[in-house]
This record gives sequence, structure tokens and C-alpha cells, in this order.
Amino acid sequence: MPRTKGDHEARRRDVSEAVWRVLAAHGFGGLTLRAVAAELGATTGLLTHYFPAKRDLVAHALELLDERTAARPRHALGSGLSAVRTALLNVLPLTAEATVSSRIWVSSWDAALAEPALSAEYAVKYGRGRDKLRDLVAAAQELGELPPGDPARAAAGAHSFVLGLVVQALFDPGRFPPAHQTGLLDDYLAGLSARPHL
Repeated sequence: MPRTKGDHEARRRDVSEAVWRVLAAHGFGGLTLRAVAAELGATTGLLTHYFPAKRDLVAHALELLDERTAARPRHALGSGLSAVRTALLNVLPLTAEATVSSRIWVSSWDAALAEPALSAEYAVKYGRGRDKLRDLVAAAQELGELPPGDPARAAAGAHSFVLGLVVQALFDPGRFPPAHQTGLLDDYLAGLSARPHL
């Protein structure tokens, strides 16, 4: 009996779920056709139908990561300094789901740094994040909730701070539980608000 399009789509979803479970457990360093096949209970031969080469598997994993990150529940932004705070909170690993996503993101950096095309994509991706944050900072400045100055510079600093906090929380979750991460972010924002110039 021939396979239907529905069968193919269902199998592709199963494969994607297996890829995600391998990423969650082992990161990009452990992402191999063999590991995904074992997770799926299939042969590596079946997987080569979907991923002829390792780079295809990595590309699919990065697409999954983008999709899962975009679909993750997030707090509404609001306006002013509150919006800046919320945007930064949305980056932090404050829930189990966000922690898994953050672990996978951080593990993907090695793969991205080793591949010039991926490095360029990541530069664009993080640039877009800074641009969105810059617009939120500028809006908070217009409301007088942040001092005047270069909003792009302030956004770059805040973005760098929060990404560093992600790494600290992933490596030492006992010392950086969600409440402590939030407190450190609030301390950072209080310092930003108090500065005469950004």
C-alpha cells in the first residue's frame, strides 16, 4: 500500500520531535543521525531520506529551534521601561521550557561559529533582537523613564547583560534561580534608569 502525504507529514513530525528530544538532552554537540535514529527507534537509513548530510540535520534543528522559540509563551510587552524589562525577562530561562530552549541556543553557538554562513545568520538574528530592544529603549526615553542618550548603545548593553545572565543561569542554576535572575535584571535596569547619560 503506497504511503500517503499524511503518512509522510506524520513521520516528519515524529522525526522533528526526536530531533528536539536529542537537542534537549545533548545539545548540538550530541546531534547525530545515529542519536536521532535511536530516539526515534528507526534506522539511520530512514533518516537519510530526510537529512542526506549532517548539515541538513543541523539546518532542520535550527529551524525547529526558531519555531519553538517563537511559539514559547511570553509576557505581553506593555510600554515604556516596563516593556524593556519584559522583553529582557522573555529571554531568561525562568521556566523549564525556557531553560531547555536556552540550553539548545547556547549549544548551537559552537555550530554557528564553525560555519561562516551560520555565523552571518546569527549576527543578523541577534542584530534584530538588539534593534527591537533599541526601539523599546527609545520609547522609554521619550516617556522620561530612561535618561536621554543613544538607545542603540543602551540596548546593546542590556542585550549583552541578559545573554550573559542566561549563561550563568544555565551553568549554575542553584545560584541563579528564576527569582535571583529577575532581581539581578531589576538591579541592572535600576542602574540604567539612574544614569545621567546612556
